[in-house]
Amino acid sequence: MSVLLSVQNLTFTKTTKTGLFNQPKVFHLSPLDFELQAGETMAIIGDNGSGKSTVAKLLVGAETPDSGSIILNGETMQPGNIKQRCLKIRMIFQHSQSSLNPGLTLGALLDEPLKLNTKLIANDRRRKIESTLIQVGLMADHAHFYPHMLSEGQKQRAALARALILNPEVIVADEPFAALDPSVRSQTVNLLVKLQQDLGVGFIFISHNLGIVRHISDRVLVMQKGQVIEAGKTDVIFNWPKTDYTKKLVDAYQSLNRK
Repeated sequence: MSVLLSVQNLTFTKTTKTGLFNQPKVFHLSPLDFELQAGETMAIIGDNGSGKSTVAKLLVGAETPDSGSIILNGETMQPGNIKQRCLKIRMIFQHSQSSLNPGLTLGALLDEPLKLNTKLIANDRRRKIESTLIQVGLMADHAHFYPHMLSEGQKQRAALARALILNPEVIVADEPFAALDPSVRSQTVNLLVKLQQDLGVGFIFISHNLGIVRHISDRVLVMQKGQVIEAGKTDVIFNWPKTDYTKKLVDAYQSLNRK
């Protein structure tokens, strides 16, 4: 495998006001370094507030780091270059319903990034939209559906289609299965694994669900209070956790599985 994504010395600080008479809340992301190989899935786990979603936002350009570099295939991602990020790194959000414009058909939702980021003519865009819908397990006719006409599972597939439409090299998925019931979740997870095998896309997968993490990830980063406290291959993290915090997370998952 070759290095697809390299994150080097990435730092970020955000101050949030919590009330008129309360001290502002300061979040600090300690220097972050990791590499993602082509065709690899790396999971990021940790409690709420650990910095998982902040890392996702930094990768897709929704937040600007204080320092450090994000390098994709040898090309440094520039903070202000939104088009560069849109083409290379795409995101799947936790709540597909709120991320899909209810006033647009699925075809129009998928056509928008193609219009903005490619030179494809209308017929070629239509063919690309139909092939992408089929790729994620929907039908070409779903291009005429509005989001409210789709099931939760179909909405998440639509969100996946939007992430894939520009042929990205990395997909960042922030709790993408949290709103799905178990049977639909299982189907969507298997779809994600198959697409990665077929396309060779790199995945950054953020989740509280350690069962899914164990199933689909090659490596795991464990975060606590803005720091990576442990990193390694998935089976090593689950079988031989080094820190008490990681052991606590793994024990909670295994205890739940035994019930």
